[in-house]
Amino acid sequence: MKTMKTTSTSHSNSMRPTHMLSAKKISALLGFAAAAALLTATTQSEPIDLARLKGAIRIDGSSTVYPITEAVAEEFSKAAPKVSVTVGISGTGGGFKRFCAGEIAIAAASRPITPSEVALASTNKIEFIEIPIAYDALAIVVNPKNDWITTITIAQLKKIYSAGGPKNWKDIDPSWPDRPMKLFSPGTDSGTFDYFKEAVIGKEGKVRSDISVSEDDNVLVLGVSGDQDAIGFFGLAYFAENKDKLRDVPVVGSAGAPVAPQASTVNDGTYPLSRPLFIYVNSKSAAKSEVVALVDFYLAQAAALSTEVGFVPLPADIATKANANWKARRLGTQFVKDGKKVDGAFSKIYQ
Repeated sequence: MKTMKTTSTSHSNSMRPTHMLSAKKISALLGFAAAAALLTATTQSEPIDLARLKGAIRIDGSSTVYPITEAVAEEFSKAAPKVSVTVGISGTGGGFKRFCAGEIAIAAASRPITPSEVALASTNKIEFIEIPIAYDALAIVVNPKNDWITTITIAQLKKIYSAGGPKNWKDIDPSWPDRPMKLFSPGTDSGTFDYFKEAVIGKEGKVRSDISVSEDDNVLVLGVSGDQDAIGFFGLAYFAENKDKLRDVPVVGSAGAPVAPQASTVNDGTYPLSRPLFIYVNSKSAAKSEVVALVDFYLAQAAALSTEVGFVPLPADIATKANANWKARRLGTQFVKDGKKVDGAFSKIYQ
């Protein structure tokens, strides 16, 4: 099941999805003072008076990245009330489709752009700037009443979610109950799904079809929290927001020990299911003062907001590179070369 929801800062709050981390709550973290302090932003050439800016900015993509993007958009619009900022949540894949077609100024993504998406952008003569904003980790979650899973391996996750896999818990581990598993997953247009499939199932593997899927993370939370035999996964930020309803399962890492998803294990690379989050900016849009001001605002707030919503701020050296690449308007992706995906550690690839 795929959903598409859009919220615009120039319309009423009734349009805002309530299933995500509360954008209103995050927005309060920024505060009016922060917005007022940015009444004047600076481009590469001259100051920008935000209060006098006009225009419209369309953003779409990852539901994982949505809470920060929407909060930034709301606060930015307080400082630049004549700029309409619309934020969609059609999933990373859906956002890239629109972005590569030139329909939106900014794509929010929970994975790097793929070779096929780069090719589509090239066909449509779309150039872009790639900007990492934070780290996220996938949390494997179960119902709090689940008393048999204390840790889990990648091999077990693969067995659970792969096409043709067993249907009962007992078939995964003989000590587990002889009851049917209830599986939940983000929708197939989600970058979260893409990342999980590649990291757990493998490039050539297939995900089983008898699972409940949704682009709406709250559907996943409700599903797992409402059934003792349920298991699911989504971004760490959503677990942080719903940890009173769910229990996370430590994942066995490369050292052979179970590792819980948290800031320290994501930064040191020991948690096996972690990933960077991005925004991609259309280069033509980046020539517009309103877009420049919004992205500047976004980068200025990214570290503080990441911590508050359960993401992990970028290490200082990578954050510095991200800001420098934005200011230099560095075009293209560092994750695709000669039409193929670049493999390796994010910190080593991104320069």
